[in-house]
Amino acid sequence: MTDNKKILKRNVKDSVFTNLFQDTKYIVELYKALHPEADYVTEDMIEIVTLKNILTDSLYNDLGFMMDKRLIVLVEAQSTWTVNIILRGLMYLVQTYQDYIEKEELNIYSSKKLEIPKPELYVIYTGEKKVEEKEISLSEEYFGGDETALDVRVKVITESREGDIINQYVMFTHILNEQVKANGRTKKAIDETIKICKDRNILKEYLSNHESEVHDIMFSLYDDEQIQKAMMRDARKEGVKEGEMRGIDAMIANLRNMGVSEEVLRNAANMSQSQRS
Repeated sequence: MTDNKKILKRNVKDSVFTNLFQDTKYIVELYKALHPEADYVTEDMIEIVTLKNILTDSLYNDLGFMMDKRLIVLVEAQSTWTVNIILRGLMYLVQTYQDYIEKEELNIYSSKKLEIPKPELYVIYTGEKKVEEKEISLSEEYFGGDETALDVRVKVITESREGDIINQYVMFTHILNEQVKANGRTKKAIDETIKICKDRNILKEYLSNHESEVHDIMFSLYDDEQIQKAMMRDARKEGVKEGEMRGIDAMIANLRNMGVSEEVLRNAANMSQSQRS
């Protein structure tokens, strides 16, 4: 398949988001965007703690780092809005604190109060749906605002100060959406997105230094819909009968090894099940 016929990955913005903030230089800019008073922050003060997925063996499209006695977690840069990001943030915090305690060889059974980094949870939302909330809460969203033994609060970012790294990332996603609408999920949409962003000084340095890498990130031989359709065709060819799950299990295992997201695999499995019912 030629570059011109490659198909843009549906999780493109998440992938670019993750790649962008693998560089501590941009994490410093991110931290200063979240905490403008912290003009003293340097790269050697940042510790990246992005986790492996707790439920599967793949990386989250999230960012976790420690800085200035703070644990900062940016839950997946959402293009589709869901309050379930609160639960993701909660799971991320629990696992990160567990890793931190093990790494620092802290004794949670000690009578001495342990010192742990202060948590901050954020989501950068880049979708088209208008979201009014500036903060969402576990208690309010799941328990009707009742006081419970646990609450988790996530700050929602839909815009930022002009020119800062968050604002540039959000602008990148908006330009990409416009180009996809105009040109489809094609190489032209990617080329135009990169060109426009560089011309407007949006993530210019990152896109200039990583242009080839960004192209690779933004392309995939199959998009989610194609994968689901291919899985359905294979299931029919194999003559999968009602109650016989071995064929689907094998296909799911193969697709998982190819790096297909768990969400896509679940959707495909559900589609196969509905076809047989």
